[in-house]
Amino acid sequence: VVINTLPRDLKALQVLIKLKLQTKKYIANETTIADLFSKTAAKYPNKDCILFEKQKWTYRDVEIYVNRVANYFQEEGYQKGDVVALLMENRPEYVCFWLGLSKIGAVAALINYNLRNQPLAHSVKAAESKGIVFAGDMSLALEEIMPSLSRDLKLYCIGSMASSGISPIYMDPILQKSPDFPPRKVRVKFTDKLFYVFTSGTTGLPKAAIISHSRFNYMTVAVNQFMNLTDEDVLYDCLPLYHTAGGVIGVGQMIIAGTTLVIKKKFSASRFWDDCVEYKCTAGQYIGEICRYLLAQPVKPAETQHKVRVMFGNGLKPQIWAEFQKRFGVAQMGEFYGATEGNCNTINPDNRVGAVGFTTMIAPALYPITLIKIDERTGEHIRDRNGVCIRAKPGEPGELVGKIVKGDALREFDGYVNKQATDKKVCSDVFRKGDQAFLTGDILIMDEFGYFYFRDRTGDTFRWKGENVSTNEVEAVISNIIKLNDAVVYGVEIPGLEGRAGMATIVDETNSLDLDHLHSALQKSLPAYAKPLFIRIKKSVDTTGTFKLKKVDLRKEGFDPSIVKDPLYCLISGKYQPITEQVYNDICSGKIRL
Repeated sequence: VVINTLPRDLKALQVLIKLKLQTKKYIANETTIADLFSKTAAKYPNKDCILFEKQKWTYRDVEIYVNRVANYFQEEGYQKGDVVALLMENRPEYVCFWLGLSKIGAVAALINYNLRNQPLAHSVKAAESKGIVFAGDMSLALEEIMPSLSRDLKLYCIGSMASSGISPIYMDPILQKSPDFPPRKVRVKFTDKLFYVFTSGTTGLPKAAIISHSRFNYMTVAVNQFMNLTDEDVLYDCLPLYHTAGGVIGVGQMIIAGTTLVIKKKFSASRFWDDCVEYKCTAGQYIGEICRYLLAQPVKPAETQHKVRVMFGNGLKPQIWAEFQKRFGVAQMGEFYGATEGNCNTINPDNRVGAVGFTTMIAPALYPITLIKIDERTGEHIRDRNGVCIRAKPGEPGELVGKIVKGDALREFDGYVNKQATDKKVCSDVFRKGDQAFLTGDILIMDEFGYFYFRDRTGDTFRWKGENVSTNEVEAVISNIIKLNDAVVYGVEIPGLEGRAGMATIVDETNSLDLDHLHSALQKSLPAYAKPLFIRIKKSVDTTGTFKLKKVDLRKEGFDPSIVKDPLYCLISGKYQPITEQVYNDICSGKIRL
């Protein structure tokens, strides 16, 4: 083990020591992420900072816009701790707004622009937003939820409005006149909140997870060091900027390392390699689905003409890993694992196919993350006779947990805005009696060298299309639409596809369920990735077991008509259609694409 892992562990130790020393220094000096960006901008004022469509923003351009945002909101009376929600698709201004707000100690809430109706309104309210900055093309979505929002919420619009039902403050002309020098200094600590990122959890609606300045730096620098990114790199980031992968780890390279950032409104499989050639990209980001979509594209010259040497992200299936590298000539794939709000971030730095990260087997106390045994049917942690959690051995599945150390910025759990939600992610007596650890909710397996391999999510969330889906939230929406007693939602695996697709079992004792009405109502209430792809209709429901146990059985049965004798439907071409043996086989073989 030592022979095989010593070089890897020494590199990790070097990164850890750098981070600890850096964090200590930044805490003492009260350095912020905005300070780090200003330092980078002063070093490379004329260098390309953000490339977006036909726009080129230099570091000086971004710094000027950031200062204008900061000065405007400061003059408007926004103070340290005030929250402003951001609702817009990827664009350079998105980063500028949260950076500008952070200069005056205000906190941005990065809202998923796919959300509509109740989940969208909930996100704005859960963050306790005083204002919301939105792109004009989001005005219809905002208009729909205005009746449920506070009348005191201030609306700020950039770009042209898509509807006339609301009256915001138009920011474009105002920011042109706003001063471009740094705002009045506000005392902000390195451990203070930087912004909120929303994550789907077992409680249902999105939860606002706290990203502190220290956490942003820690996630960014760790990836930067392991992937060897520099100011000479150009990073292709087509991921949503409201998530940590694109919005922290990607954007962070631009802020801290001087890496030029290429952002896209949305991912395009057909344009991916053409863009990488056009923008001279040397690094790229992915989620698992992106790699699969790229492999499904016809062969084209650009896929071998690019200069991308490294790609990093999460969700790359082991089955396509080697094929992806061979076809596209990407020398290094940096698969990482990191819960948005947690303290268990880890990365696979040496192309170990299938591994999502590692822990040292030589000195595990240096970075205390581990796998603990779990009863897969009840979800309960298995403990020894002293009440301490039992660690999973190599080859055994277990839930990934990270020890919480108060006062250590790298081991703290910043949690959520909602304290109750925070408490649910903390477990006691894990490594030893009296300690606490963060629960990731993910089941992994570790090999004898300490490499981790992702197996599944626990509880009431599943991952689909790169997003976490809360089964409770979808159940609540369905129940509201159909007015029936029972609707159970869970994720099912489809051969060859990453994650799990949503499936709902609905009890319909009176044959009154209208699937067309259900689909149109779901379209209005849920983002595309959260809509159930499969429907199972039952005449009655088994009430003997607990809801969770019932869900486990339903998930195992899946959508195979040879196993399930209830009526089954699949969302094909915008309509729920019956699943026959032929349809089932076509889904599994990939003939029907979902």
